[in-house]
Amino acid sequence: MTSTIDRTPIDRPSIDRGALPYRPCVGIMLLNDRGEVFVARRCGSEADWQMPQGGIDEGEDARSAAFRELEEEIGTAKAEFIAMTAAPHRYDLPDELLGKVWRGRWRGQEQMWMLARFTGAESDIRLDTGHPEFDAWKWVDAEDLPGLIVAFKRPVYESVLAEFRPLIAPSKG
Repeated sequence: MTSTIDRTPIDRPSIDRGALPYRPCVGIMLLNDRGEVFVARRCGSEADWQMPQGGIDEGEDARSAAFRELEEEIGTAKAEFIAMTAAPHRYDLPDELLGKVWRGRWRGQEQMWMLARFTGAESDIRLDTGHPEFDAWKWVDAEDLPGLIVAFKRPVYESVLAEFRPLIAPSKG
């Protein structure tokens, strides 16, 4: 007896991008005393660098969320607040990620960004947190930032950089 393999394409339900909300989120542009920006590489990736970011919890304001995310992602919240973006910045997930990340609940992120100056020692930065997201970090020139970022997030990084550029400078201390 021979069997026949059914090669009919599996019909997967399409995701209505327009019906999904944006994830409320915060991002942090963390500067050192030389005016360089902190970036970290996503675990398991050779090229996905980003600034710290994460969701805003129910009842939490963006500034509090930013300091909490620093602690959760890089092991320290030793930083002083400088500024917050005037409005949130949005990005959409590319089609290949839609429905796969964040359990399919969001179409992308709507992020308020905070500019802060790192006040700790480099030894305070610890990526071996309870739930590690990064496996490497470095300080980079702000103008090099967009070239390090995954393409679908790049427009947000360019906008945030343009907004914060007048405030990015070495510390006077």
